[in-house]
Amino acid sequence: MTQNNQEALIKSFKQLLKEERCGSQSEIVTALQGQGFENISQSKVSRMLTKFGAVRTRNARQEMVYCLPAELGVPTATSQLKNLVVDVDHNESMIVIKTSPGSAQLIARLLDSFTKADGIMGTIAGDDTIMVIPTRLSHIRDTLKMINDLFR
Repeated sequence: MTQNNQEALIKSFKQLLKEERCGSQSEIVTALQGQGFENISQSKVSRMLTKFGAVRTRNARQEMVYCLPAELGVPTATSQLKNLVVDVDHNESMIVIKTSPGSAQLIARLLDSFTKADGIMGTIAGDDTIMVIPTRLSHIRDTLKMINDLFR
């Protein structure tokens, strides 16, 4: 694939995800093939979804669709990231964050961008649940407050 074709594919791919109408990888493949990218495969779409950090979330019509995340950074009151967090809880040794389905890895990636000084040693993410390992158990409430401030 030439550089121009690759750039056109990426542009079309991002536009499809921006429209929030494709709920499966096969729908993305079909849509891209309909735009003239006949050699696109499901495995290529899967790699592109991973590369661009796409997540499955509910659109305005409550359909599960692939979309590109808002620019990674601190969520704001209008940020889509803020809407992906459903609940934050802890048990004095670990913080657990519940997200909408398919969103945990995106939120965990954001939290992993913080430093140990911010109170987060690391995260483990599944589909809709994140375990946050605090840097110090004695400061878990401060870390919990920081996370709540980000997503509430």
